[in-house]
Amino acid sequence: MPESVLLAVSYLESRWDANGGRPSTAGGYGPMHLVDAFPAGAAGHEHLGDGHADPRGDESRPMSPKVDAITHAAMRTAAARQPTTLPEAAKLAGLPEELLRRDPAANIRAGAALLASYQDRPSTDPADWHAAVAKYAGAGDPKSARAFADEVFAVMREGARRRTDDGHLVELDPIPDLQPDTIWDPAAFPELADPGDFVSGDGLPELDEEDEPGTPKGHTAGGKAECPASLHCEWMPAAHRRFGKKKNRDYGNHDRLSRKRSVDYIVIHDTEGGYQGIPSLIRNPKYVSWHYTIRSRDGHVAQHVATNDIAWHAGNWDVNTRSIGIEHEGYLAKGGTWYTEAMYRSSARLVRYLAAKYRIPLDRAHILGHDNVPGTTPATVAGMHEDPGPYWDWAHYFELMKKPFKAAKNGNSIIIRPDYDSNRPRFTGCEATKPDKACPSHGASTVWLHKSPSHSAPLVNDIGKHPGKPSTYSVYDHSARASTGQRYAVAERKGDWTAIWYLGQKAWFHNPAAKPTAIPAKGPLVTPISGAVKVYGRAYPERSAYTKASPQPLTPLKYKIPPGQTYTVGDTITGTHYSANAFRPSKHVTTTGKTRYHQIQLGHRVMFVMASDVRLVDPKA
Repeated sequence: MPESVLLAVSYLESRWDANGGRPSTAGGYGPMHLVDAFPAGAAGHEHLGDGHADPRGDESRPMSPKVDAITHAAMRTAAARQPTTLPEAAKLAGLPEELLRRDPAANIRAGAALLASYQDRPSTDPADWHAAVAKYAGAGDPKSARAFADEVFAVMREGARRRTDDGHLVELDPIPDLQPDTIWDPAAFPELADPGDFVSGDGLPELDEEDEPGTPKGHTAGGKAECPASLHCEWMPAAHRRFGKKKNRDYGNHDRLSRKRSVDYIVIHDTEGGYQGIPSLIRNPKYVSWHYTIRSRDGHVAQHVATNDIAWHAGNWDVNTRSIGIEHEGYLAKGGTWYTEAMYRSSARLVRYLAAKYRIPLDRAHILGHDNVPGTTPATVAGMHEDPGPYWDWAHYFELMKKPFKAAKNGNSIIIRPDYDSNRPRFTGCEATKPDKACPSHGASTVWLHKSPSHSAPLVNDIGKHPGKPSTYSVYDHSARASTGQRYAVAERKGDWTAIWYLGQKAWFHNPAAKPTAIPAKGPLVTPISGAVKVYGRAYPERSAYTKASPQPLTPLKYKIPPGQTYTVGDTITGTHYSANAFRPSKHVTTTGKTRYHQIQLGHRVMFVMASDVRLVDPKA
């Protein structure tokens, strides 16, 4: 077998990481991502009710994010259909299955044997391996298998280089002119099911609701997914139905618009569960929604809600109305902390396409993690979600989008930019039953923030996330962390340490000149005009602007910006509110005020200040 083929397949499946023998969200093990029986608990989902904020984030019509037992049963049924490759690979290699889970060398041998078994004839020429690679994807549908094989060949043409989680420097030399001699023919593998069969709705709850008469089916042009031509995307529509008795009639699980929508953000989520359970969730109108899901093993993309419509995903109604939500099959911390290269590459292409379509800047002020979305009121701040978490490789993600983070000349601020593979901060809480146990050493995209320039100094406090309590080193606690790509104003420098303004205080992080964890940046800043400035979790209009809808309260959060502090500006907008208290979009009301807001990087999350309360510093920077 050509080494280049083996390296490229493994790079897409695992980024060459071993993950300490822990399974991926899809139940895959080792560098070759050999899939075993679906891991216990993998049918969960990050939007399940666990004390977190309402995913719709609109207190004018609160909802419960809990999923009924029927849906859980449907997810378990779907999980039971998980296709496996590890048992067959073990037989072909003559090795125990347990060894393949924990030993990287054995895993690679068995994965190579499995891949070779799909090859019609032996060949040392990588151009001959397109069909075998397509079958190895285990995609479940011909188009996704073909797309995976095409991506493997793209990796071989580009080459790759990375230091793995267990310390090995692995390199794949590029083969610039490589093209497959023959393109994989789906007819050669009739056992691959139609996509509809692979993600069938068997076990879904029987719904007695009826679609509103006249509701358009599909709600995209021709019922097709909105994707770049380079991606194979599936249209898997979310339910948009009324349910309940007439006196207590409600609807789900998203809002449709009759006008063109303005989109300011793309929000990156992880599913905290397997892809197999997604169809049953997205088709339940009593559940929540998001626009796209990306499968980890092969990067397959499914779209559920038209991008011109509002999905309920971010826990902040203002952000929901102005964003597109993308779920990625994976766990923030549980299991192997895997986000596969196949998924990164598909997601980067999708985001780049959507950003161009809606003219969204490719920066961390507009490409947000769910953990960067602010709470709407003081009561909701503590319950906001933390995904995709510190293990999402933001630097690599933006490189794939052809928008890498680069140092600016004569910068007036800094961008957090540690080296992902070598940056291995301390985390706890990766095992639910042992919250104080240290997480396995792993590359990460965040830095810890301390009250003074010392590793032994306490972490900075977050009065919204932990009222009256200290911040923790939990992988689920972002209250004293800054993440790759986020831009902050510098408060002070001392030796190898840099302080930034963060949640109304100085926050110190280790930033040695020999191995910097931040780079110089330029951009507009704001500082209070006089007195402490209030901070908001949404940019709503002033009360007098509401003439056709109920006024929404301008509720400040617990945070305030004291005089003399400076914060970076990511955007400046006019306050608006979209009232969607009806099933029919013709009854929805948009209120636009006169109040202007600056979006700032206050802490780990973005927030808003009224433009009238602050003074712009370097507005043209």
